Amino acid sequence: MIIDAYAWIEYLFGSEKGRKVRDLLEKKECYTLESNLAEIYEWTKKNNEDFDFFQKIIITKSKLLPINRVDWLRAVEIKLEQKKRYKDFGIIDALLIAKQELIKCEILTGDNHFKNLKNVIFIS
Repeated sequence: MIIDAYAWIEYLFGSEKGRKVRDLLEKKECYTLESNLAEIYEWTKKNNEDFDFFQKIIITKSKLLPINRVDWLRAVEIKLEQKKRYKDFGIIDALLIAKQELIKCEILTGDNHFKNLKNVIFIS
């Protein structure tokens, strides 16, 4: 299961959605994309939070997955497909789907861009 930045932030703050993430973390093998770690870093900078603390938790609870050229190229195709439904569908969201296709797993998120996609565990 790939954990999206959205789900990590909920988990790190112990929200109701975060408790659902915690329960799933204990049951499944979990991954985090390097790109999602960057999103969390940006979020911590904007919100004066301790990135090093968050990063340690994420690396302890999941395996960090690198993004390579094949992932980026597939992500462009996915982004262009998804833009037909969501004008603001981003490349990082597309990377999640590209990596999901490659390793054949689920994505854990609460991001509305993923709400009706296959192999998504949507926390609400």
